[in-house]
Amino acid sequence: MEKQLTSDARGHQLTNINVWTPDSQWLVYDVRPHGGSFTGSTIERVNAVTGETQVIYQAKDGAHVGVVTVSPDEPARYAFIHGPENPDVSWQYDFHHRRGVIVSEPACEKAVTLDAMDITAPFTAGALRGGTHVHVFSPDGSRLSFTYNDHVLHERDPVLDLRNVGVALSGHPVIPPKQHPREYDGSHFSVLVSETTPNPQPGSDDINRAYEEGWIGQEGYAKSDGTRQHRALAFIGDTLSGGGEKHPEIFVVDLPHNDADYQRAGDKPLQGTPDTLPAPPAGVKQRRITFTEKGIALQPRHWLRASPDGAQIAFLMKDKNDVVQVWTVSPNGGKPVQISHSESGIQSAFSWSPDGKSLALVCDHSVMRLDVESGEMQRLTQRTEIAPCADAVVYSPDGSKVAFMRQCGGVAQIFVTGVL
Repeated sequence: MEKQLTSDARGHQLTNINVWTPDSQWLVYDVRPHGGSFTGSTIERVNAVTGETQVIYQAKDGAHVGVVTVSPDEPARYAFIHGPENPDVSWQYDFHHRRGVIVSEPACEKAVTLDAMDITAPFTAGALRGGTHVHVFSPDGSRLSFTYNDHVLHERDPVLDLRNVGVALSGHPVIPPKQHPREYDGSHFSVLVSETTPNPQPGSDDINRAYEEGWIGQEGYAKSDGTRQHRALAFIGDTLSGGGEKHPEIFVVDLPHNDADYQRAGDKPLQGTPDTLPAPPAGVKQRRITFTEKGIALQPRHWLRASPDGAQIAFLMKDKNDVVQVWTVSPNGGKPVQISHSESGIQSAFSWSPDGKSLALVCDHSVMRLDVESGEMQRLTQRTEIAPCADAVVYSPDGSKVAFMRQCGGVAQIFVTGVL
């Protein structure tokens, strides 16, 4: 039985993951009218039982905020995008002009900036030179993943500003020398963990874009040799086919276990140069794990999501009948396995149940529970003429509820349904 939680005319936008407080009582959101705009000035939450709403954070000085996620541990911390204060002609909100911030319970008074900004050469290791987006806490809450765009290379040539994936490490603040009015300190040590090139070699594993990442497993995953990789990320990387066409594939990057290893540069500087992007730490190397015929699906937009045990990375790809289905693949590689067999196709992003037995998603204009083992689907909401929104279908941490959105009167509203 679904229940509508929000109704005012501003619109209410859920992020695609980590939108529930750890106690499964509250849902966090921003107040964009739809996902493509960035005009909200508050981060808020709504109680899934009572419908009570609370403002968590109010932006000031012309800044906008959005895309909020919650830490998995108590007391709750809320991470979100913060646009520039006092925007002007030379510096307005853009992919390369935004930052991640965290506010913490119980006060939520001050937004602490995650990623330091240093755009004046020589740059600072652990600081970034651009904007971060979709900040997602690791399962233990000790770090966050994000996607990144670079101001320094954007100023030279926007073609060089390639989207990448990064990690922000808590407990290691970065204080760059401030030589530009838009530079600032960060509470986390931030590095990029993907590598891109403007000109991928057709038919190779080169990529010109890394995005839609997800943490692998609550405690990593078991490698083929039986050892455990404690932290890793999966992401989509855009390769070029032998014929030069975009071919999105799945990549995995294994991450260091020790904090100090994030701060060791490889053969390229962590902070980048005026001519190059920031580079991954020593020993951090992405690897391609899918080699599909047509590439994975980009519509509906979705983020790679791994099962709690880390054994399966779920993604969307068309089947032999050209219908979008859920597939999974091991972080160790191998042949993808088709999970769903829908005639109409999957219509949304998705999330795993905490027990790893099912996925919540939209199919046939309903929120569905997809049993991963059998492939059977169970309707959690009635079929409607207009399908629920594709952006977010998110299980609660206790597995009892699923949050999603519907378009009502031209704006998104938040709903919740129980899991049978």
